[in-house]
Amino acid sequence: MRSSRRHPLLVPVLLCALAVLAARPTDGTEDGSGTALGPEVARLYEDAARATQRYEDGRREAEAQRSKALAYEKRLDEQRRKIDAMHEDLGRIARAQYRGGGGLPLTARMFLADDPEELMRGQRAHTRADLAVNTAIGRSLRAESRLAADEAKARAAWRALEKRTTELARLKTGIEAKLEAARARLEGRADASVAAGSCPGAVRLDQQDLPAGRSWVAPVEAYELSAAYGSGGSRWANRHTGQDFAVPVGTPVRSVGAGRVVQVACGGAFGIQVVVEHAGGYYTQYAHLASAAVDQGDRVRTGEWIGQSGSTGNSTGPHLHFEVRVTPETGSSLDPVPWLSQRGVPL
Repeated sequence: MRSSRRHPLLVPVLLCALAVLAARPTDGTEDGSGTALGPEVARLYEDAARATQRYEDGRREAEAQRSKALAYEKRLDEQRRKIDAMHEDLGRIARAQYRGGGGLPLTARMFLADDPEELMRGQRAHTRADLAVNTAIGRSLRAESRLAADEAKARAAWRALEKRTTELARLKTGIEAKLEAARARLEGRADASVAAGSCPGAVRLDQQDLPAGRSWVAPVEAYELSAAYGSGGSRWANRHTGQDFAVPVGTPVRSVGAGRVVQVACGGAFGIQVVVEHAGGYYTQYAHLASAAVDQGDRVRTGEWIGQSGSTGNSTGPHLHFEVRVTPETGSSLDPVPWLSQRGVPL
């Protein structure tokens, strides 16, 4: 079995906004509280995506502030070393002055000197050196004070950002827990419908902005490729007839192209499934769904959400089974990977 990865799975998956319309009251997808599970999962995907984005933004800001604080600390260390060196230079000058008679008044030293003019030149040199050193030290001390203040601000901002990031992480974890619980309920409801052989009605989802100018798209936005077309395995009577996309339960599934829904069914090996007819005599199948968002006869556009992924039917875990066929029935499938690639959709 070939495994391929093209788009990393984010937990939760970062999807576009999924504001959701209410499900039909008789569609069988409500839990005990009357909440439509499919739309609830879609809404929680949106909430989790926003929480994840805010958490990641906060984490990056905190790291930037941490780097700024460390840079200030490094500059402070360098400044302190320069100031220490200047203090040593000043000490050497003072000691030299003392050894050269610096402890006597200047008038007395002039009387005792062999060359008073040379003494005055030396005195002026010492004075200029003292002034230069004192000026440099003062400048460095002021710079150190500014750096210390900036460093304190950077560290305060970093601590505030870390606190906010921790709060965002808690929010993100809470939303993910709600999402996981809602997905479990959605999956359980779907399995019960398939076992009873009674397909629930379409769970209508408010649509995202459709991809402009594109005739074909991948059936899901973020995924890992799992079982490939033609691969063998104990789950299939012969060879695998489609391409599997590993995605969490409740992930919106979209029609790869414009067309008409010719079948919505549940039960059997494919569980809940949707089949769409496209121009040119091709059909695409979307199987193992947790819910369908369309009814038979509906017209769909490229990228329109037609259901939510699940694990119904003959499935060992959440994924979308996607087929391309030349008839609406099983047994007429083509390898969907090169078929999509020829239409500008590499997987």
